[in-house]
Amino acid sequence: MGTWDIGPFGNDTAADFAGDLDEATMEERESMIRRVLKRAADPADYLITPDAERAVAAVALVVAQHPDGEPVCSNYGPSEPLPELPADLRTLAVGALDRVVDERSEIAELWDEATDGPRWRQDITRLRDVLDPPIPPQEEALFEI
Repeated sequence: MGTWDIGPFGNDTAADFAGDLDEATMEERESMIRRVLKRAADPADYLITPDAERAVAAVALVVAQHPDGEPVCSNYGPSEPLPELPADLRTLAVGALDRVVDERSEIAELWDEATDGPRWRQDITRLRDVLDPPIPPQEEALFEI
């Protein structure tokens, strides 16, 4: 079927990744997520769609454990519990998302051609903003010059 939704687990690749996590031991799950994020965050290569889809799913799992994050609500996400993920994965997840929407990303090109492309980009931005919130504009000067 391929892709059926803009959500992090709305495609075959991400659903398969969730299944792989479920089949792995508790001790293996964090390293699997880390590997996926590292691969996507690597600026050396063109990011192909399957790597990007796994990365977005992995980011959603990191976001789900963030105090401001939302749980992963999908029938296709992991059904087994995950270990407490280390905080350093948040920085890696931001780097992976930046690559997902980069000009050297196949998935970004594909979504830019799709009707739901703007909604997909909003979803990616929402995930990123949980991990690295934008700095709000300053309304007043702190001091006079």
